[in-house]
Amino acid sequence: MEVTMVKKEKSKYSDQELKEFQDIIIEKLDQARVELKYIKESLGKNSEDYGSNSDNSNLKVMEDSADSAEKENLSQLAARQQKFMKQLENALIRTKNGTYGICVDTGKLIRKERLKAVPHTRHSIEAKLKHCL
Repeated sequence: MEVTMVKKEKSKYSDQELKEFQDIIIEKLDQARVELKYIKESLGKNSEDYGSNSDNSNLKVMEDSADSAEKENLSQLAARQQKFMKQLENALIRTKNGTYGICVDTGKLIRKERLKAVPHTRHSIEAKLKHCL
């Protein structure tokens, strides 16, 4: 009688592995908070009045336009940063409830390398590629 050993595929990460991922996520979240604070400080700064010593109103209009465009870009960057932070916070919750690292499409574990690179992901690379095609 021949016995074949079938390697059972892991269905979730161990508590120790989840702790490692928590540390990565917390570090990313701390970094994101610092970046968001910087963006908000940049938004809050008053624009310097470069044209105050000049009678050239066209220059003032161009500076005001550039300031508006910069504030719009910073606002968009702040919104993206807040979304990223929310995704990280949700990933942290998943590490605590044991669902972290499980692909929402395939139900299989997402590879550690991918989770280390994109700790907030909910999709394996295979599922992500499938969606892109």
